[in-house]
Amino acid sequence: MAVLGERACWATRPLLPVVRTWELDARRWVRALRRSPVKVVFPSGQVVERKPGPGKQPRKAAAEASPREQRLKQSRQVPPSQTPSTWEESGLRYDKAFPGDKRLSSVMTVVKSRQFREKQGKILLEGRRLIADALKAGAVPRVFFFSRLDYIKELPIEKLKGVSLIKVKFEDIKDWSDLVTPQGIMGIFAKPDHVKMTYPETQLLHALPILLICDNLRDPGNLGTILRSAAGVGCSKVLLTKGCVDAWEPKVLRAGMGAHFQVPIINNLDWEAVPNYLPNDTRVYVADNCGLYTQAQAQMSNKASDYGWVCDRRPLKFHKYEEEEEYLESAANKGWLPELEVQSYDSDWTEAPAAVVIGGETSGVSLESLQLAESTGGGRLLIPIVPGVDSLNSAMAASILLFEGRRQLRVRAEHLSRDGSYH
Repeated sequence: MAVLGERACWATRPLLPVVRTWELDARRWVRALRRSPVKVVFPSGQVVERKPGPGKQPRKAAAEASPREQRLKQSRQVPPSQTPSTWEESGLRYDKAFPGDKRLSSVMTVVKSRQFREKQGKILLEGRRLIADALKAGAVPRVFFFSRLDYIKELPIEKLKGVSLIKVKFEDIKDWSDLVTPQGIMGIFAKPDHVKMTYPETQLLHALPILLICDNLRDPGNLGTILRSAAGVGCSKVLLTKGCVDAWEPKVLRAGMGAHFQVPIINNLDWEAVPNYLPNDTRVYVADNCGLYTQAQAQMSNKASDYGWVCDRRPLKFHKYEEEEEYLESAANKGWLPELEVQSYDSDWTEAPAAVVIGGETSGVSLESLQLAESTGGGRLLIPIVPGVDSLNSAMAASILLFEGRRQLRVRAEHLSRDGSYH
């Protein structure tokens, strides 16, 4: 009973003095809550929501938010895909192709005709990665064909000013493309000039005193693969003589996987002009995967065809124009064929700046390449293979020699850094 009485006593006693808030002036409440723009509750129970004015935000939130958070918040407010009004503000416009548009027929002309590419000075690039690499290297675009606007918006806006943008159906691009899975964007560019190109800084830093000369390479896939190897090794440049497949042919571009914009490429050279692109004291070496047998056979037969780097014990024949064949055979009969020393591919041949000549599988190297090797003090590099195997693929042979040259330069650099001299 005592406990119950004590509890009753506590129940009747107020814990805190009660403040009669409804007697206060409502204006004081408004002034007190003026800094909080969420809502105002009056004593009568009425609720009035206060919205911040345009361009205003709570002072506390603005003070607490860091500049990075403010930038992220602004980026979230921008829709992921730009509206056409944004493009208009940037000065960009695009057209939709209509049936029979003459601009579309030029695409196939560029793809199929080497004469058109050389005469008009234009090339065709397909795929977002290849186009992005070209723009980064400074290639000048002329026209873009695309099936979705998002593909164009991925490219730098400053690179697209003055470029014709044409939206076409994906089915049209699929008909033009040689890819199994077309990427929905194709671009016509001005033919790049290696002097005006901007190559990656990492490529320039790792450039080696090794140069590649392609002689009578006719297969687009092989040339594209060779260009990838040249870029991977760090070749200073790649020279293509007349008779090679066009370096800017779509199949070569596809096999090159962007190597065209990583290493300087000089296309369609006469042999008389090749020495102008060689550094001083460069030695020219001709790739040879059956040199010892070739040398012995050449001494017996003295045929120009036996000096090709692709060797077979059966009679070989140059797959060239008839007049060129006759010229080579007459040169052989007159004793004009140079005698070059044959050395193993892993011997030290990078003491001086070196240029490696790679010939095609069917036609081999030309007489001019042998003469250039003799005049520069070079030789033939033998890649030994198992007896019974006729030859190596030209792209494989080029990769072996280029990476062997890189290995030799690395070993020499290590000796120099360790001993101060090379032994």
